[in-house]
Amino acid sequence: MLTAISPIDGRYHNKTEVLSDFFSEYALIKYRIYVEIEYFKALVAQDLKQLSDINPNLLTALDDIFEDFTVEEAEKVKAIEKITNHDVKAVEYYIKEKFDAIGLTEYKEFIHFGLTSQDINNTSFPLMIKNAMVEYIIPSLSSIVVKLEEKSTDYFGMPLLARTHGQPASPTTLGKEFDVFIERLKEQISGLATMKHKAKFGGATGNFNAHKVSFPDIHWINFGNEFVSVLGLSRSQKTTQIEHYDQLAELCHNMIRINTILIDLCRDIWTYISMDYFKQKVVKNEVGSSAMPHKVNPIDFENAEGNLGLANAIFDHLASKLPISRLQRDLTDSTVLRNIGVPFAHVLISVQSILKGLDKLLVNEQKIRQDLDDNWAVVAEAIQSILRREKYPQPYEALKELTRGKTSINQQDIQDFIANLDVSAAVKAELMEITPFNYVGYY
Repeated sequence: MLTAISPIDGRYHNKTEVLSDFFSEYALIKYRIYVEIEYFKALVAQDLKQLSDINPNLLTALDDIFEDFTVEEAEKVKAIEKITNHDVKAVEYYIKEKFDAIGLTEYKEFIHFGLTSQDINNTSFPLMIKNAMVEYIIPSLSSIVVKLEEKSTDYFGMPLLARTHGQPASPTTLGKEFDVFIERLKEQISGLATMKHKAKFGGATGNFNAHKVSFPDIHWINFGNEFVSVLGLSRSQKTTQIEHYDQLAELCHNMIRINTILIDLCRDIWTYISMDYFKQKVVKNEVGSSAMPHKVNPIDFENAEGNLGLANAIFDHLASKLPISRLQRDLTDSTVLRNIGVPFAHVLISVQSILKGLDKLLVNEQKIRQDLDDNWAVVAEAIQSILRREKYPQPYEALKELTRGKTSINQQDIQDFIANLDVSAAVKAELMEITPFNYVGYY
C-alpha cells in the first residue's frame, strides 16, 4: 500500500476497499461476464432453433462462471487480453473456454452474438454504479442525516447568535441550524434513490442491425428492452454505438449538489469550532500539532472538505465529458469512465470523516450564551417591528441610531431605550420581555 500512487488504494484503502467489488478492474470483468452470460440465457429463451437442443442441465453451470469468479480467474482474462489487446473480446474468449469445459462448445458462437463492446460496457457500468449506490453510497450519506438528526434533537431549542455576513444577526437555535442541512440532504438523497440507471443495448451502432438481418422474425427492440429491464436497468431507445450518458451526468450533478451541501456543513461546523461554540473530544494519544501541544484541530471536517472538493472536480469532468462523442462513437469515454469509482471513493472517505467529526463535538453552551448576552443589539429588529405595528414614527431609524456600528449594546442600553419610548405601559412591558435568548422565531 505504501507504493500506491492514489491515496484511495494507499493511505485510505481501509476506508474505500468495500468499493472494490464495484469499481475495480476485477469488478468490471466480473460484471461483463455476468451480462454476457445473462444475454446468452436470454437468447436461449427465444427458442432459436440453433439453441433449441441445449441440455438445460448444462445451463445451470453458466451461473457458476459468474458466481465462482475470483481474482485468479480475472487474471486469466487479463492474460487473454494481452493477446487480443481488447478487453471485452478477452471476456468473450474466456467464456468460450468455459463453454468448452462445460460441454457447450457447439453453441459458443452465440456468446456476444450481434453485440458490440459497448452493449456489454454500457450495461456493466450502470449495474456497478447502481449496486454501489444502493449498498454503500446512499446508506453512507443517509448515515450523516441520521447523525445530524441526533444533533438536532440534542440541541433543540438552544438559542444561538446567528451571523449574516459574519456579523451578529437575529438569533436562531442550534438545533434548527442542523435541521437546515437535514432538509437539504434528504431532498438530494431522495433524487439519488429514485434515479433511473440507463443502459445502451442495440448492436454496433444502436440499430440491432446484425440481430435483425440474422433473425428477422424476432422483435429485437422488445427483446433489448426486456433484457435490460431484467438486469434492473432502463434501456435508452435511440443511441449510437454508446450510451449517451445523459443520465450518468445527472447522477454526477446530483452527487455534486450533495457534496456541496456537505462542504457547506463542514465549513459551518469548522467556523463554530473556531468560535469556541463547539469543543472537541480529546483522544489521549493523538497529536494536534507537531509544534503546539495544546491544539485540537478540526481535521475531520477539513479532511472531508478536501475530499469532497476532489470528488466534485472528477464528477464535473465526467458529467461534461461523457455525453460528448464524435459521430457514432469515439474512444474518449472509455478511459474516463474507468475512473467512475474514484469520486465515489472520495465521497466515502469524506462521509467517514464527517461522522467521526460529529461524534467528537461537545457544545460549549457557556460561550454561546455569553455571545448572546454580549449582543443585545440583535433584538433591535424585534423592537422596531412592534413599534411599526404601533405606528410609532420612524422606529427603524430610531433603532439604527441606537445600535448601528456601536461597539457594545448591552441589556441596560436596550431597556433604557424602551423606557424612554412614547408608548403605552403595556407595549413597554411587551418590549421588555424580548431578549436575545427568547427572540428565536418558530425554530
